[in-house]
Amino acid sequence: MSDYAASLSVEGRSRRRWVVLLLCWASLTMTSVDRSTWGPASLQAGAALGVSLAGLGAFATAYYVGYVLSNVGGGLLGDRIGSRVVLSGSLFTAGGFMVAFGSVSSAGAGIAVQALIGLCAGADFAAGVKLIASWFGERERGLAMGVFTMASSLGTMIANAVVPRLIQAYDWRSSYHLFGVVSMGLALLCLALLRDRRELSVRLPPLRGLVRDRDLMLLGLAGFGGLWGTYGFVTWSNTLMVRGHGIDPVAAGTVVVVFAAAGAVGKPVIGLATDLAGRGRKWPAVAVLVAFAGCLLVFGGMESESAFLAMAAVAGLGAYLYSPLLVAMVPGLSGTALAGSAAGAMNALAQLGSVTVPVVVGAIYQVTGSFSAAFATLAAGPLVGAVVLSFVREAGTAGRPSPQGVGA
Repeated sequence: MSDYAASLSVEGRSRRRWVVLLLCWASLTMTSVDRSTWGPASLQAGAALGVSLAGLGAFATAYYVGYVLSNVGGGLLGDRIGSRVVLSGSLFTAGGFMVAFGSVSSAGAGIAVQALIGLCAGADFAAGVKLIASWFGERERGLAMGVFTMASSLGTMIANAVVPRLIQAYDWRSSYHLFGVVSMGLALLCLALLRDRRELSVRLPPLRGLVRDRDLMLLGLAGFGGLWGTYGFVTWSNTLMVRGHGIDPVAAGTVVVVFAAAGAVGKPVIGLATDLAGRGRKWPAVAVLVAFAGCLLVFGGMESESAFLAMAAVAGLGAYLYSPLLVAMVPGLSGTALAGSAAGAMNALAQLGSVTVPVVVGAIYQVTGSFSAAFATLAAGPLVGAVVLSFVREAGTAGRPSPQGVGA
C-alpha cells in the first residue's frame, strides 16, 4: 500500500471511530432513559396498577435482574458474532417492550415486562465497551469511556425532565410509548451505521482466565458498591422527597436532573484528566466513591427543596465520576479480544447492587419512615466499594502487567 493510500485508510478509520463512539453513546443513553423512567413514573404507575409504596421497588428489581443476565450473555455474544448486531438488537427489543409496558393493566404483567426490558437492554453496555475498546487505544480510553458513560447520567436527566411533564399533560403510559418508539428507531440507525473492527478479529482466548481473575472480580464488587448508591438514589430519591418532605414532584424531578447533569459534564472531564496524567485510574475512583458516600449522608439530613438543589450537583459528581474510570480499566485487565465478555461480566456483578438496593431501601423506609436512614443505607455502598477498589492491581503496575494486545 502506498503512503498516500495508507494515510487515507488511517484518516478514514479515525473518522469512523467517532461515529462508533457517538452511536454507542446514543444507544446507551436511550436504554438509560428507559431504565430511569420508572423513578419519576413510579407513584402514578403504582397507583394505577394497585401497588403499595414498598412494592414499587419490585419493578426496578425485576428490570435489573434481566439487565444483569443480559450483560453476561451480551458480552459473550458480542465477542463472538460482533457487537454491532448485539447492540442494535438489544436496543430494538428493549424499545418494543417499553411500548408494551405502557399498555399493561396489572402489577404482575408489569413486573414481568420490566424484567424483559432489562433482559433486552443490558447487552448494549458490553457491546459498546467492546466497540470502543477496539477503536480507541489505551491512552484515549479514559476520554472515550467518559463520553460513553455520560449516557447513564443523560438518561436520568432526560427521564426526570420529561416524564413528570408528560404525566401532567397526558399520563404515565405516554412516556413509555414515546421512549420505546425512539429506542426502536435509533436501533435501526445503529444497525445501518455501526462497524466492528474486523482487522482486530482473532481467535478468542479461553474465558477461564476471566472467571478466575481476582482484579476483575474486585472491580465488579467496587462497581456493586458504587451502583448501590447511584441507582438507589435514582430509583428512590423522587419518591422519598415527595413522600418524606412534601416536595412537588416536578421540583423533585428537577433535583434529580441537576444530580445527573453534574455527572454528565464531569465524566469526560475526569476521563480526559486521567488520560493526560497517565498515573492510573484506581485512586481517583477510590476518592470519588468516598466523597459520594459522604454526600449521600449529607443529603439524607436535608429537608428543603433549596437544600436538595444545592447538594444535588455535588452528589451527582460523586455518583457518576467513578464509572468511566472503572470501565476504562476493564480492557487493560482483560485485553481487547475479550473486552466485551469482561465488561459484561464486570457490569453484571456491579449491577447486582442495582438489583438489590431498590427493595432494601424501600423496606427500610417502610419500616422506619426515616429519610436519613434510607440515605445512610445508600451511603454504605460506595464506602464499601472504595475499600474493595483499593485492593485492585491496575494493569501496567508492577503487580499486574498489561495483557497482550491491550493497546490495540
